[in-house]
Amino acid sequence: MANEASPCPCDIGDRFEYGGLGHEVQVEHIKAYVCKPSTSTEKAVIVIQDIFGWQLPNTRYMADMLAANGYIAICPDFFVGKGAWNPSDDWSTFGEWLKTRDARKIDKEADVVLKYLKQQCSAKKIGVVGFCWGGIVVHHLMMKYPELKAGVSVYGIIKDSDDRYNLLKPTFFIFGEKDDVIPLDQVTLLEQKLKQHCKVDYRVKTYPGQTHGFVHRRREDINPQDKPYIEEARKDMISWLNKYI
Repeated sequence: MANEASPCPCDIGDRFEYGGLGHEVQVEHIKAYVCKPSTSTEKAVIVIQDIFGWQLPNTRYMADMLAANGYIAICPDFFVGKGAWNPSDDWSTFGEWLKTRDARKIDKEADVVLKYLKQQCSAKKIGVVGFCWGGIVVHHLMMKYPELKAGVSVYGIIKDSDDRYNLLKPTFFIFGEKDDVIPLDQVTLLEQKLKQHCKVDYRVKTYPGQTHGFVHRRREDINPQDKPYIEEARKDMISWLNKYI
């Protein structure tokens, strides 16, 4: 579900058996998972969930990975208490479910999280990473919040919006070559239009043979053939953040 115009159900993939190294906090009207690095820092990254919600162990694993690389990582509940999608749910109801979880109507939550990071965590340099539904949120935020130093949209794209190429700060788009949710022609169009219209640094990268969810919903030990690409994408994500934050 990472194409705003034609949302499509996506497979939850390999659910990690992972407890997390951080803890949950209440940030005004929303809950969030927070993990901090071992040493103090003024750098933070907002991690945005996919359709399976902020409590998905895979997403918390990614937040902990960012913390291990020196960032305060926060994964808020951008559904604000509304239930996450369950793989056993009836996919015929997915469109209606999605209407109440608009990836472009999260500014109130973004404001709250930014305030928390600045006031409670002393963060001064903030970036954002999002997966699937969260990738659409990243695309939206990077066109609206100049205070965000860098963004990484992982298989998420705003398709039908005239302003979708007006990025304010450096943004990295990660895609899989065999993603049925975001076909390659959409990726090509994004890259062409960004080249024409975007005035800040950006990068669009497609990873060979990879399907939707490969960065955070696939375990390397179960999919050894994909391990190099999973590791490469995660490394690229960290490098982008390091460069601009």
